Amino acid sequence: MKNSEDRTTKYESNSLTLLGAVSLGTGVMIGAGIFALTGQMAEMTGVLFPLAFLSAALIVAFSAYSYVKMSNAFPSAGGIGMYLHKAYGSTLPTAFHALLMYFSMVIAQSFLARTFGAYTVQLFDVGKHALLVPSLGVALLLVAFLINLSKNSMIEGVASFIGFLKVGGIVLFGVVGVWLAESIAVDFTQTSPDTTLTGFLAATALGILAFKGFTTITNSGSELKDPHRNVGRAIMISIALCVVIYTLVGLAVSSNLSLSEIIATQDYSLAAAAKPALGEFGLWFTVILAIMATAGGIIASIFAVSRMLAMLTEMKLVPHSHFGMPGSIQKHTLVYTVVLGIVLTAFFDLSRIAALGIIFYLIMDIAIHWGVLRYLCKEIDAKIWILLTAIVLDLVVLVGFIWYKLASDFFVVVVAGVAMALILLVETIFLSTSKE
Repeated sequence: MKNSEDRTTKYESNSLTLLGAVSLGTGVMIGAGIFALTGQMAEMTGVLFPLAFLSAALIVAFSAYSYVKMSNAFPSAGGIGMYLHKAYGSTLPTAFHALLMYFSMVIAQSFLARTFGAYTVQLFDVGKHALLVPSLGVALLLVAFLINLSKNSMIEGVASFIGFLKVGGIVLFGVVGVWLAESIAVDFTQTSPDTTLTGFLAATALGILAFKGFTTITNSGSELKDPHRNVGRAIMISIALCVVIYTLVGLAVSSNLSLSEIIATQDYSLAAAAKPALGEFGLWFTVILAIMATAGGIIASIFAVSRMLAMLTEMKLVPHSHFGMPGSIQKHTLVYTVVLGIVLTAFFDLSRIAALGIIFYLIMDIAIHWGVLRYLCKEIDAKIWILLTAIVLDLVVLVGFIWYKLASDFFVVVVAGVAMALILLVETIFLSTSKE
């Protein structure tokens, strides 16, 4: 047809700066991590939760090696999808693990959206707010969708502006919280809940979720200036910033709340920690900070994940339907991403969203390292011992997390298993029929 619409993806070369990429990465990392995970991690491992954050940072430092090496060699908008393709080709392992990453990123958006709702309701006396939290999260996803329909300069500008405000605000929160606390020492004599090895490993796995946002930077390779250098640099800068910020805020929270209080307020622990030190002003300041952080994180995550799915579609690795929608494939994947995020936000609570996200991510992460080790090690000049260390560390925390969840929330492990089986089945059928 002569008038058929051009649905190919179009990326604006050199439309993102290094600062913009760092803003997008830290936007997802800080939004998802520090605001809602602190309480969940404390519930799993007791007073050792600050050490679990540091343990997660160590594991992520090894994991990031593969992504930096791959991004320097093969920068693209497909990010992890392209990296898997380079390692495994147009095969089922590429499609399966790329979709695990896709869904983990969508889950991260839902996690951010629920966190946004949980913090926002702290400003109002609304009593029980079971429906209000997901409703606010859905509203935020819709606003982020509209922003992502705009040009990259607009997305980068919004992400950078929110990023500066929230990073500065969180650092201020941490400094003031530590300054006003009677003591910055963590009380390791508290014994409830008990600290166990599986609990510590599970908390460490959740801590990785607080850092995994760096992977969104890999999807900016087609639009970032000097991508062969700047994608890797943006990843390293983002991780380093978050290590400092998480450590500071962890000290502030543990210095102003008892362990039982952190666990009781796990969905909004930063807001609870601000109240003893700063009163109502601290509560408002922290909630507004959380609103900005989660909003910026969702904007950045949608930007990255929709591009990854578009790349997988163009590589004919996933099924695609226009459903009568106009515009390019990239616009369609944006719609699919937001709709799926809305469904998860509406029906899953924070702890289960986080559990699904970390299981999917760790399995995909292991596949990335193995692919580099098995097929690309010489081509990108990667060090074997670092890749092996990353694989072993991922396996240890994955097994620990699943073991912990089997005892505490069997249902979420079943959901994760069923979801992965369905992805594997659909992709097997699609790839076998598309090659005929």
